[in-house]
Amino acid sequence: MGSSVIIPAVLAATFLGMVALVGAIWSAIAQRQSAAELRLARLASPVRAVGEQTVSLLAEPLTDQPGPWDRLVESLRLGRLLEQAGIRLSSKQFCLVSLALASGAAALMAAFVGWVWMIPAAVVAGSLPACVVWFQRRRRLQAFARQLPDALELVARALRAGHSLAAGIHLVGQEMAEPIGGEFRRCYEQQNLGVALEEALQEMTERVPNLDLRFFATAVILQRQTGGDLAEILDKISRLIRERFQIWGQIQALTGEGRLSGIVLLALPPVLFVVMYFLNPDYCLVLFRDPMGQKMLLGAVVMQVLGALVIRKIVNIEV
Repeated sequence: MGSSVIIPAVLAATFLGMVALVGAIWSAIAQRQSAAELRLARLASPVRAVGEQTVSLLAEPLTDQPGPWDRLVESLRLGRLLEQAGIRLSSKQFCLVSLALASGAAALMAAFVGWVWMIPAAVVAGSLPACVVWFQRRRRLQAFARQLPDALELVARALRAGHSLAAGIHLVGQEMAEPIGGEFRRCYEQQNLGVALEEALQEMTERVPNLDLRFFATAVILQRQTGGDLAEILDKISRLIRERFQIWGQIQALTGEGRLSGIVLLALPPVLFVVMYFLNPDYCLVLFRDPMGQKMLLGAVVMQVLGALVIRKIVNIEV
């Protein structure tokens, strides 16, 4: 195939990928209604607008089942991960953004660098949204864990002041910032709309995978079944969480040298390779052209990954 056909095809693929990416981002920005608002709007109106037409809900087929794509996305639990990360994107939009980035990067590499780098560029660019979701999820869960002791103490003080548990949860949702304020507010709204408080707490523990939050939900469920001083229990859980954070900080200080050594050892080979490539490109390209060099490069990558896992296992001490 001549270059007169390849270059227009590559540019067309790049353009379509960027259009899909912009469309997904625009759709995410335009979608402001929450899931509860959409359900209430659907229940309040006998008809539902689709484009310029209105379709009755009674006219929808009873055999309307999710397609293979919907089942695949649901099996990956992307919606739950995006919700835990606090990203306002649906699973389909997330997959569309990843596909657009992968296709755009592959097309650019094929047009300006070479066909050899298409697959690595597509893998790297396509995994960027997943890395962003992982980073955002981790940061949001860490912020939730830091806010949880204050939230439990606030609920305990509300109970001692004579308020109900639901009022204490509502107080946390009103007074505290995100992400814990939004989660407790959602829990209060669920029980306020008829969901049992135990079920609302259980659903919150599924949305936020935090062990201390499970302790709180378990304590509430047991107290409602057997009785007891819930305020004192919440104070003890809060004190336990604070002591755990204190121990974790001491461990982080003691393992700081090992973590820094691991970062230096893992970053040294790629940085040295980049420096050598700019100084003498032919010397470094032997690793890619020669069969023995390719095996050595693959072995180096595998050993780097194994070294990173070993160092992480050494310095990562669970509290």
